[in-house]
Amino acid sequence: MPADPSGFLTAVLHNGVGRFVCQLQRITLKFCKEYGSSRGVREFIEKDLLDFARQNPGVVVYVEPKRHQRPKLEAEYLNGRTEVMNASEYSREQVIKFVEQLRCRSGVEIVRIRKDMRTNNISIQGPWHPFLNQPTEWNLKKFPDAPGLRALKMGKSATDIVLEMAREQGVLNIVQWEGKDPAAKDDALGKGAVERTTDQVVRPVTAPSIKE
Repeated sequence: MPADPSGFLTAVLHNGVGRFVCQLQRITLKFCKEYGSSRGVREFIEKDLLDFARQNPGVVVYVEPKRHQRPKLEAEYLNGRTEVMNASEYSREQVIKFVEQLRCRSGVEIVRIRKDMRTNNISIQGPWHPFLNQPTEWNLKKFPDAPGLRALKMGKSATDIVLEMAREQGVLNIVQWEGKDPAAKDDALGKGAVERTTDQVVRPVTAPSIKE
């Protein structure tokens, strides 16, 4: 006995990450004008089909009467697949529900999902979540918790370390020129000041020597 087809969660060309494109290309409603099994499809065509066409201008709708045949909903998708649904004895509400289901589908075959998540770049650390690498006692807390939401105390930044090194060397006139007068900046740098640039890199600036 062949095994049931299975697969992973997928999206056609990452549809919906940026702009969403409806994957339903055309839908054909096949029905009989006389049989009672097509009553729900006939009521959908009379009362709801025009609204469906206005709301989905990118979907081509065909109405195909078939004498003495069971009603069917035939959907064609952009990936080339075709889904056929038997609508025999369906009520109008059921036809509306299944037409909406066909419209929202991606066209990918419905199979058994192996896992609830999928990634194209597999990490050996497992899936990321907000509590990754956090203290384990958070598992017993009830949020919101004010002490648990405090900012983490980080160590000294690279800029702070460089500033301390400059002060240890006796450089005390450290200035940050951001939004100050350029003329005053040039005057101070000419006296041997240390410039702290906007990208927080501290570098000593020596005055140009004048050769006689």
